[in-house]
Amino acid sequence: MPTPTVSVTRPGRAPVDVTLTEAGSGRPYLLLHGGAGPFSVLPFADLLAGRPARVLVPTAPGFNGTPRPDDVSDVRDLAELYVRLIEQLELTDVIVVGNSIGGWVAAEIALLACPRVAGVVIMNGTGIQVADHPVADFFSLSLDQLGELSYHTPSRFRIDPAALTDAQQALMSGNRQAIAVYAGEHGMTDPTLADRLVEVKVPTLVLWGQSDRVVDPDYGRAYAAAIPGSTYLPLFGTGHLPQLETPEPVLAAITGFAAEHPHSALTAPSTLVSDSLASPNSNEVRGS
Repeated sequence: MPTPTVSVTRPGRAPVDVTLTEAGSGRPYLLLHGGAGPFSVLPFADLLAGRPARVLVPTAPGFNGTPRPDDVSDVRDLAELYVRLIEQLELTDVIVVGNSIGGWVAAEIALLACPRVAGVVIMNGTGIQVADHPVADFFSLSLDQLGELSYHTPSRFRIDPAALTDAQQALMSGNRQAIAVYAGEHGMTDPTLADRLVEVKVPTLVLWGQSDRVVDPDYGRAYAAAIPGSTYLPLFGTGHLPQLETPEPVLAAITGFAAEHPHSALTAPSTLVSDSLASPNSNEVRGS
């Protein structure tokens, strides 16, 4: 996959260089990684690109050794940056897919109501606060402990820290520092997010691996309940990273959702309304 750097312009602020990995051609999907970094979504990007689709994977500034400007310091900043990227690339009918903290970014993008976005998929996302269902304390966990909470079958994905090179350890340490900045002071949540989600108008699918113990299934149901008109779809036999553990059901769910929502507000066909076609006894409007 080509991995160029795009200089994303921002009104009144300095541009931000964003590392952008692309695969395929066709309808655009913006695929947002979580704390595990881009590697956690790149294999799925290749799979999705074969549908066909144009899949864009931005590396969140600060991850994988990339620079992070001081004014990109929380999830809302990331969401605004990615909306500017969508606008600058003149993408339309975009499906935004985010996993883990990338799901939180996707939720914030939904709130920005970009007319180029046709739908949002939140996959085992963090961000909201749910009574009695806290987000696991990522920063207190070892790699083994995090793996146990993250996967339906943790043994398939276990990482031996002793086998990591110095460069790999440095990369993981840098990523951990970046996610600590974006996660903020409330432990991977924003106390205001759940109440703000009532303003979401873009079609939203909440996908949830049912074996997730980082953010459990009830947390996912609460996420969907906070977003008017959203759909909650459970994924069985998979955990916090369904795109890695069970990519085929994830692919079917996301592409099915995209087919149901082919247009963003920018490209939606106009509906002609005529008084003669409107029923006097109902809200039904027929048009071409």
